[in-house]
Amino acid sequence: MGTKDLLKGKKILVVDDEQDILDTLLELLDICNVDTADSFEKAKELLERNYYDIAILDIMGVKGYDLLEIAKDRNIPALMLTAHALTEEDLKRSIKEGASYFAPKDEIDKIHLFIQDVLEAKEKKKNVWLKWYERLASFWDRRFGERWREKDKEFWDTLIKY
Repeated sequence: MGTKDLLKGKKILVVDDEQDILDTLLELLDICNVDTADSFEKAKELLERNYYDIAILDIMGVKGYDLLEIAKDRNIPALMLTAHALTEEDLKRSIKEGASYFAPKDEIDKIHLFIQDVLEAKEKKKNVWLKWYERLASFWDRRFGERWREKDKEFWDTLIKY
């Protein structure tokens, strides 16, 4: 079964304050049932009223961490997709606060793969962060420097274990 088959008909919430990002994700996820929100208030209402297979949350501009908490409370996996919060601190905070994935908007064209990783990990009760690391390690190495995980080795070794 291909990636597209796994995503077909999935209910997804996309939250971002940038209309071009919402439009891009609507186009990329055209086989899914996608709701969009461009504000915290609209996203909160949708999250509290509906069930989603996954929520894709921006961090800046829409109170992404507050939305992450709501999604987590409703057992909705959250994929943090950000352009401005690409810091080691935001990455760790997202993980610690219950995100299922953390991806840069620079990699938005791979969104279907990221969603697949989250859904497969949930279904098979596997550690999604292994797949995340395999897919995005080179991006983070370029962003933070190749030895970035050594600053908090215990945290990363625990997170990315087989």
